[in-house]
Amino acid sequence: MDVMEAIKERRSVRRYQARPVPEEILAEILEAVRLAPSANNRQDWHFVVVRDAEQRRRLAEAAGQPFVGTAPVVIAGISLNPGRIMSCEVPAYAVDLAIAMSNITLVATARGLGTCWIGAFSQKRVQEILGVPEKYKIVQLMTLGYPADEARPKTRKRLEEIYSLDRFEGS
Repeated sequence: MDVMEAIKERRSVRRYQARPVPEEILAEILEAVRLAPSANNRQDWHFVVVRDAEQRRRLAEAAGQPFVGTAPVVIAGISLNPGRIMSCEVPAYAVDLAIAMSNITLVATARGLGTCWIGAFSQKRVQEILGVPEKYKIVQLMTLGYPADEARPKTRKRLEEIYSLDRFEGS
């Protein structure tokens, strides 16, 4: 599957097969994360790959979303420098981790797996569960596994609604 196909096919998956994620695919996904661009190439991040069923169950509780525990893998994207603000006044961690986690979704989709971005979770509880020091910030949890449901059509705004040329012309 090429990149544009993966972008078009990517979706949020909330039902997973019990089938494990093969080591070679997980290794490829982690390599895609490693190669992701970051502000000043600092790579101020760390990723925790959670396969243990009890850990996944606890993460699901911390997120208040039971399906999180049913995914064979949950990946936590962690900022090691959450205080860093880029010159454009945007936190670097939010951008850097979004790029890296997007790489996960695209490689996973290209290899027949599904993912779901999880942004609703208790920071404090997930830090405790994963042993992440308080000075760091867990930016994202992402489920990973083989989908157990069929893709539904997704809607997107028309291209003309989301961009303008040379000068902002939005609402």
